[in-house]
Amino acid sequence: MKNLHQLSLFLTVVLGAVLSSYAQQTKLMTYPALSDNHIAFVYAEDLWVANRDGSEPRRLTIDHGIESNPVFSPDGTMIAFNAEYDGNSDVFIVPAKGGVPKRLTYHPYRELVRDFTPDGKNVLFISQRNTHTNRFAQLYTIPIDGGQVEQLPIPTAYHASYSDDGKSIAYTPLSEAFTQWKHYRGGRVSRIWLYDTASHKVEEIAKPEGGSNDTKPQWMDNVVYFKSDRNGEFNLYSYQTATKEIKQLTDYKDFPVLDINAHNGAVIFEQAGLLHIYDVSSDKVNTLTINISTDLLELRPRFVSGSDYMRSLSISPSGARVVADFRGEIVTVPANKGDVKNLTNSAGTHEKFPEWSPNGKFIAYFSDDSGEYGLHIQNIKTNAITKISLSGTGFYANIHWSPDSEKLCFIDNGRNLYVAEISNKKVVKIAQDDRFVPGDLRELFGSWSHDSNWVAYTKIIETSFEQAFLYSTEANKSYAVSDGLSSVSEPIFDPSGKYLYMLASTDAGPVVNWFDQSNIDMEMNYSIYLVTLQKEVVSPLAKENDVEEIAVAVEEESTKGKDKKGKKEKEAKPVLKIDWEGLQQRIISLPIGKGYYYNLQSPTEGELYYVASSYHSDKSTLQKFDFKDRASKELFEAGDFQISANGKKMLYQNKGAWFVADIGEKAKEAPVNFGAISVKINPKEEWNNIFNEAWRVNRDYFYDPNMHGADWNAMKEKYKPFIEYASTKGDVYRVMEWMFSEIAVGHHRFSSRGDHLNSSERIQGGLLGADYQISNNRYQIKKIYGGLNWTPDLRSPLTEPGINVEEGDYIIAVNGKNITADANFYSFFENTANKITELTISKTANGSNARVVNVTPIAYDLDLRNREWVEGNIKKVDKATNGQVAYVYVPNTAGAGHEYFKRYFFPQATKKAIIIDERYNGGGSLADYYIDILKRPEQAYWNFRYGKDLKSPSASIQGPKVMITDETAGSGGDYLPWMFRKFKLGTIVGKRTWGGLVGVLGYPEFIDGGIVTAPNVAFYTKDGFRVENEGVAPDIEVEQLPELIVKGHDPQLEKAIEVALEQLKQNPPKEMQTPAYPNKVKN
Repeated sequence: MKNLHQLSLFLTVVLGAVLSSYAQQTKLMTYPALSDNHIAFVYAEDLWVANRDGSEPRRLTIDHGIESNPVFSPDGTMIAFNAEYDGNSDVFIVPAKGGVPKRLTYHPYRELVRDFTPDGKNVLFISQRNTHTNRFAQLYTIPIDGGQVEQLPIPTAYHASYSDDGKSIAYTPLSEAFTQWKHYRGGRVSRIWLYDTASHKVEEIAKPEGGSNDTKPQWMDNVVYFKSDRNGEFNLYSYQTATKEIKQLTDYKDFPVLDINAHNGAVIFEQAGLLHIYDVSSDKVNTLTINISTDLLELRPRFVSGSDYMRSLSISPSGARVVADFRGEIVTVPANKGDVKNLTNSAGTHEKFPEWSPNGKFIAYFSDDSGEYGLHIQNIKTNAITKISLSGTGFYANIHWSPDSEKLCFIDNGRNLYVAEISNKKVVKIAQDDRFVPGDLRELFGSWSHDSNWVAYTKIIETSFEQAFLYSTEANKSYAVSDGLSSVSEPIFDPSGKYLYMLASTDAGPVVNWFDQSNIDMEMNYSIYLVTLQKEVVSPLAKENDVEEIAVAVEEESTKGKDKKGKKEKEAKPVLKIDWEGLQQRIISLPIGKGYYYNLQSPTEGELYYVASSYHSDKSTLQKFDFKDRASKELFEAGDFQISANGKKMLYQNKGAWFVADIGEKAKEAPVNFGAISVKINPKEEWNNIFNEAWRVNRDYFYDPNMHGADWNAMKEKYKPFIEYASTKGDVYRVMEWMFSEIAVGHHRFSSRGDHLNSSERIQGGLLGADYQISNNRYQIKKIYGGLNWTPDLRSPLTEPGINVEEGDYIIAVNGKNITADANFYSFFENTANKITELTISKTANGSNARVVNVTPIAYDLDLRNREWVEGNIKKVDKATNGQVAYVYVPNTAGAGHEYFKRYFFPQATKKAIIIDERYNGGGSLADYYIDILKRPEQAYWNFRYGKDLKSPSASIQGPKVMITDETAGSGGDYLPWMFRKFKLGTIVGKRTWGGLVGVLGYPEFIDGGIVTAPNVAFYTKDGFRVENEGVAPDIEVEQLPELIVKGHDPQLEKAIEVALEQLKQNPPKEMQTPAYPNKVKN
């Protein structure tokens, strides 16, 4: 019996273990790496190792940051990886058997591990520490014991892998464009170059016709393994370096092969959430079963708090409390005393935009508890909820109750305005904008009339101007108030029903055409107007004339407004009557100068509150205008405000805090204590909500309702099962990346990934804006990047007044600590950004005659390096063309590009030809500003008595024009060369551009604060939707080959110079001679 019992117990344990193993199979491990006996990977954002078959997984690291990119040393004893122990992504190394990780790099920029050198003595990583743009990185090595960092001569690199003999490196020149963009074929398609370390020559792995993304090269023996989408989905391929044969090794069609790593006859990779090992000798794939049972902190329900979670607010009718959307929950907070109350307690449901009814009985808000947003009306006393289904465009906002608390208005993302009747749940569409403007939503609503029968609103018409209308709820009809010749916003009723206030601008034209770059430095100003709604209403601003008034009899006055029993009668609100005839002639301007105004509110007849701000200052103030004084009075600083329904209290914002105070009075009490809010979240439920909402954002915002041919419902079902395996919210966002890539569109990205359970404190290292070299066992200053010290973004620490540090000087010590060449230079500058730092400087390496200077390091020196590159190119072009050709660099088509063009074009506008360099262009607006100036034809000449004659337009170049493009220029940087070619302005040299002309215009946040784009503005011509996923090809293709770059050449710039000079030679500009002066004297 005893033996049978033991056997039964044994079988139970074994069977239970098997079932447990099956049930607990772990997915979503990433960044796999391989050694002879082990695998490494990242799970739950920590570094793990396991046996090569996936058994016995062990956690190597645990911290508040994120680990990534593990790589085994050739002998398998060490693992180099990235970690964020100090907030920045730096290079660390740890024994494969476990131990305390050692930090190797200290530069404040993000640096990513790529490989070990074949001898195992150094770690290969990429960094942007010495680049003049954020569009590419470069390769560096650092010894495994720390110390000096050495830069490799390869000009640009992203992924990289050494050959076994160290004589070659397989690498991709640029970062990947396809992470959230399947089937990408624009100018930045990933390609693999095989680099010879001796000759600096490169050989590219051949692509098929139609192109492909070839990436993540792994060199093993004489073969380069890589992943490619050349046959559809990403799969594993091999390239024989001797024969140049390319072979497909896997044939997945459902999910892509992701990260790969090769070692000793095998390649490990991630696919469909699992890790697999491809065995070279057998040509077979083994899928690993890895079971991890561990404490996953991010899965635990927890309480969260913090003012950053406040998203929308509304004051109660009496001003006693404030209702808020706090990270997806609807909570009320006391103005001064009391406790926070959570009205919804709905973890995993996103509720937003709450608004208190004027009678105080209800709070309305939007909730997606059904899977789609609906309107909820919650009774404050009973907590009963009336739910109204909505059939708009998916996302809703900005609830506005009618004064009688029986109706409300709201908007949706399709720029529609609605009115809903609470009693019968009837929802009626009032209006829709004719034109779309940037933003996740746009407020069309202005105000309700006092009798709840009229709604004032605006719509954007085809000219992009706002036009004001009044909508009658009884007639279900809208009437125009303004004529569309000025841009009118915020029409609001005076509570008496006599007047309508509104903002209007007559200089709005260039500004409301928001897409054009030419309006970047333009401003629109508003005036405040009033309309008398009845013919008999005299203008409140009519000329005053003192008269003697006859007193009303006391007895008569004392009985007025009372019934027969002497009780005060309840006044019935008169029904609003509007005289439409002659309305345009009854518009008058309030005696307030033009300015930047917003948020008009009128709680009492003849009183108007609003915010006055400035385009040139952060200061905003609350203003009050009344008819008695006929003047506006500044009350106090405020950036926003809302008046309570009873007209006695106001909620206002100033310097990040919100206050409740008597109307028009500065608060005497402390700000509303939003810090007292604490809500409980359930991550697993929340992650499902985030996934579903992100899916709906793309369904409801993406420009193409057919989702580029993707079955969007099927995509949701394909990827949703992975959410169950998520160990962190980062996994959720990674799965969503996979799903969104199916739409195959550019500009598709997460502009925010929401909050984090833990975040490492950023220890900000400092930079001096210089390059260094090793000389005599010391760090010697090789180059100092000059700045513009009167401009904060271009401050160069070593060139500031009184520092007097020169190139060639040695840095002997930092803050009193001796520094020699065997130490990591940047480790001495931890936590020094924007802090006074003591440098010991000497002309000699032995430190003789050293002096101490106090400098203030900067956090980033990229702008200094970019300025040096730009102005260096100006000098190169000027010298090579003997001063005939101008050079202008435009980093984007937004504000910075606008400034660069103004700064560099106009001082060179007298030259005969021009080179426009748009490499690395980050886009922005439509670059009409550049193009219009480049198109300017010669008009005439003007002669003066003194000085040289003047050509008009004075700032114009009619000679040859050459534009330089590259693979990283995109968006507006695609459209710029497209226009350059369309208008036949000149020759384009360089490389095909990125190819992203479906843009992004604003999207709603998820419950955690994350935001995904859903590109919603697409370029097309008579030829259809073009440029997107194509790019703009140059007229003359020029490759930036390493063998030329390392010798100091810039092949693309040199070709542009050559073309400009040749065209000048073929078509030299004609010199205009001043004609003889006329003789106009008649004999």
